[in-house]
Amino acid sequence: MFSKHLGLAALFLLPSGCTLLTPTMKYPATPTTNQVDVYHGVTVADPYRWLEDDNSPQTKAWVQAENAVTFAWLEGVPERPAIKARLTQLWNYERYGVPHRQGGRYFFSRNDGLQNQSVLYTLTALDAQPALLLDPNQLSADGTVALAGYAVSEDGNLLAYGLSVSGSDWEEWRVRDVRTGQDLPDVVRWVKFSGAAWTKDGAGFFYSRYDEPAEAARLTKANYFHKLYYHRLGTPQSADRLVYHRPDQKDWGFNGNVTDDGRYLVISSTQGTDPKNRVFVQDLQQPGAPVVPLLTDFDADYTFIDNDGPVFWFRTDLNAPRGRVIAIDITQPARDRWRELIPQTRDTLVGAHVVGGQFIVSYLHDAHSQVKRFDLAGKLLREVQLPGLGSAGGFGGKRGETETFYSFTSYTVPGVIYRFDARTGASTVFRQPKVAFDPAAFETKQVFYTSKDGTRVPLFITHRKGLALDGRNPTLLYGYGGFGIALTPSFSVAVLAWLELGGVFAVANLRGGGEYGEEWHQAGTKLKKQNVFDDFIAAGEWLVAHRYTTPQKLAIAGGSNGGLLVGAVANQRPDLFGAALPAVGVMDMLRFHKFTIGWAWASDYGTADNPDEFRALYAYSPLHTIRRGVKYPATLITSADHDDRVVPAHSFKYAATLQAAQAGPAPVLIRIETKAGHGAGKPTGKLIDEAADKWAFLVKVLNVNGPKP
Repeated sequence: MFSKHLGLAALFLLPSGCTLLTPTMKYPATPTTNQVDVYHGVTVADPYRWLEDDNSPQTKAWVQAENAVTFAWLEGVPERPAIKARLTQLWNYERYGVPHRQGGRYFFSRNDGLQNQSVLYTLTALDAQPALLLDPNQLSADGTVALAGYAVSEDGNLLAYGLSVSGSDWEEWRVRDVRTGQDLPDVVRWVKFSGAAWTKDGAGFFYSRYDEPAEAARLTKANYFHKLYYHRLGTPQSADRLVYHRPDQKDWGFNGNVTDDGRYLVISSTQGTDPKNRVFVQDLQQPGAPVVPLLTDFDADYTFIDNDGPVFWFRTDLNAPRGRVIAIDITQPARDRWRELIPQTRDTLVGAHVVGGQFIVSYLHDAHSQVKRFDLAGKLLREVQLPGLGSAGGFGGKRGETETFYSFTSYTVPGVIYRFDARTGASTVFRQPKVAFDPAAFETKQVFYTSKDGTRVPLFITHRKGLALDGRNPTLLYGYGGFGIALTPSFSVAVLAWLELGGVFAVANLRGGGEYGEEWHQAGTKLKKQNVFDDFIAAGEWLVAHRYTTPQKLAIAGGSNGGLLVGAVANQRPDLFGAALPAVGVMDMLRFHKFTIGWAWASDYGTADNPDEFRALYAYSPLHTIRRGVKYPATLITSADHDDRVVPAHSFKYAATLQAAQAGPAPVLIRIETKAGHGAGKPTGKLIDEAADKWAFLVKVLNVNGPKP
């Protein structure tokens, strides 16, 4: 989702026993200015403010100079070519997306292994030969044009699809005739944070966009005033009908969804990343029908599931922080007439679909998947038997259909796609990838540790079987802890390569995430954000205490909000970690809300505009808690020049500050990817290069016995 920031600094002592890595690191000269700001009576210096202008010649020259230093250092790691070769070999395996059926056709994605982007295919029958529908690899020579989303018309004949260029959140949507494979003239631009929803007749689709920005500010300007439109095929975008917007509410976002019966447009309205939302409804069978408010108190999450005529089913956390399913008759929407169908349980209800006349409901049980089936009255039928401890996703479909598809994955199982028969409850393999490694050589266990305030926190640990707990294992601890996002078991080729290097991979399910519902999320937000950092620190201490590793061999990693996590924790406990890998992080907690969609993160972070929230932010902001005279862990910061989610200025200012302050010999490097963004749609080739560089960095700074050239 969303995350931010940076900030380390200062001279720092490497943990005793660490090798002297670079007696004198020569970093590019980064000029400082006298820029200061006053927040609620506190004067805060911002000497690298000029790096916020990503279009200036000075910033571009700085980026080139920093990359030159970083890649020269990485090229000096002799194990790097062998690591990249193994990553390339591992990555070269078929992988599939979860299929869905529409209009008598199946649609699914496939990557043959090393394709930069996955390709969209259709099937007329499950045993038929797939037909290529859309290959994004043909749209750019370097694979930096990605398929960002798609929607299929009711009859299966038309495909609306969005394209993202160089990792930007901005999307351009087009329409393809599935029968001919040819594009129609329709083009819809300046779409962001939106899908497409076709009307039942296939005459057009709903989508959301912002006004066109000035070119110079396209990747940095704050995004306000989201608008929901309807595009009718064969007409220019300038003729699109504005369906709903709120000029009095600049921070409301809109997402339209057409019910399966084609009768209603259901509009969900959000404010930033707050999990609460509002719901509006429009009757599509009545020309000119108004948009009618249904749920406007903004008191909970209301996720639309399906409808039976005027009876709408929602997943909600109203009076149920771990989720439940309710029914609302929109002709009689008073709260005292709502019906609870599936009550809250100990486990977190994260999603529900209606297929084959039954609810298929997904839960998180201690951060791994559990799936149950209920009838439409809410009576439990039975549990879906999953292959093991892992993550299941999918289960989309229609109430009148009896089949659906889902994926299952874990830390050592690449995503297997299953077909599920809602009548019999049987799962059969649709596609099963084969990776060039032996999953039986590795194991995953889940443990629970105690955080600073006594909170019990789950921790997944994966490593080669027979691991000696002698405190000498290189260990990578990963976390996120924000925006109600749960970290569940998932397969990663990059992580697999780390395991083969003899590494341990640990994932902490920190507060701020969604593993245990909304209360768990809120316990890691705003003035309680320090809980997230305490949870992560306690995970590192647990790994050391149980002799998985030592501080000299312990690295931490995280991206986006997880990059903020890594920066904050490395500043608070530099003695506990030997290396830090903050990726596309939110590092300047005082200014994050001034760029693109950063304002939306205030629901989790608060902002410096509020005195109490300022004090909390200033106390942990990675950029502002770098201290001179401290030796920080070896640090490899990763960012990208087209990141318009967490603008790269966060990482730029953080890197410059940390390099100037670093007292010890450990390197502080920044790797700035070009023609890439926050992460989505990144070409396979760039993913391999980045993973190879990260592991090469850790092999060097943690003294890992890596593969020899």
